[in-house]
Amino acid sequence: MAARLAHQMAIESARITADVIEVAEFPELVQRYEVRGVPKIVINEKITVEGALPEARFLEKVLEAAALRS
Repeated sequence: MAARLAHQMAIESARITADVIEVAEFPELVQRYEVRGVPKIVINEKITVEGALPEARFLEKVLEAAALRS
């Protein structure tokens, strides 16, 4: 669900990109982002969320990351 939502946002906005990875294939990313559960959402290297989020909360996190970038 998180992957699909991230990709839907990326389709809707040219300012958003989304990548989905299989953590079993990238142990270095597991360590780098301290993944303890999935989904693990990382936005602009600043906001991280572990676990599923409702769409509205996901959008709040994206907007929060965008505000930090400004």
